[in-house]
Amino acid sequence: MKSIYEQTTVVIPTYNNAGTIADVVLRTLRSGLPLLVVDDGSTDGTGLILEKIRQDNPDSVQVISFPENKGKGAALKAAFLSALRSGFQFAVTLDADGQHKPEDIPLLLERAEGRTIVIGSRNLHADGMPSGNTFANRFSNFWFTVQTFISLPDTQTGFRAYSLPDLGGIRIMTDRYEAELLLLVFSAWKGLSLVPVKIDVEYPADRVSHFRPFLDFFRITLLNTSLCVLAVVYGYPRMLFNRLFMRRSR
Repeated sequence: MKSIYEQTTVVIPTYNNAGTIADVVLRTLRSGLPLLVVDDGSTDGTGLILEKIRQDNPDSVQVISFPENKGKGAALKAAFLSALRSGFQFAVTLDADGQHKPEDIPLLLERAEGRTIVIGSRNLHADGMPSGNTFANRFSNFWFTVQTFISLPDTQTGFRAYSLPDLGGIRIMTDRYEAELLLLVFSAWKGLSLVPVKIDVEYPADRVSHFRPFLDFFRITLLNTSLCVLAVVYGYPRMLFNRLFMRRSR
């Protein structure tokens, strides 16, 4: 039987992260895991950096390049579907801005298994945590609990380990930032286990964040409104069915 490492690839979506992408990718390669990077239409030289790394590591690094920016959701969708076609059962995702520590990947894989999403949960009170991100995360956490009856400390982290064959909502993911929240909600409705694991974060001086406080908060609000309606007609009944089915199968 294959080990968890033999079944896992690392996914890094990136858009204009020329200042941090090389460090993130090279540190990730030390994990020994194959790496799939999605260049989401970068215009700052990120693509050239990735091509040089790919040429130096042809057996370990695959790059998917979009000619223009499509959004983080589109990048993740392309990576997940590519990983599934390649036979991977798990994908670890982390951001290209340098806030996540690739050295923490084993922390997530220790808890990874079928029908599970392991969620690298940040300390929202840590020094350097952007206040806008903290507010948006708390807002998202509240509505996630309303929609799923599950409480999580960090619903917007991009550092996660996904069980790919079980993942709910891949093909209906939105193309933008809020796609990661949608994945959590649909996976919770589907009955997957959501396991938070504490992680540390760091904020490099040359970090570039594409979080847009007003626009992204507005998009998250629209998504949460839609999910609350969908929870009543689909999510809650599906969770109830899952619970009853599990009782009967014991």
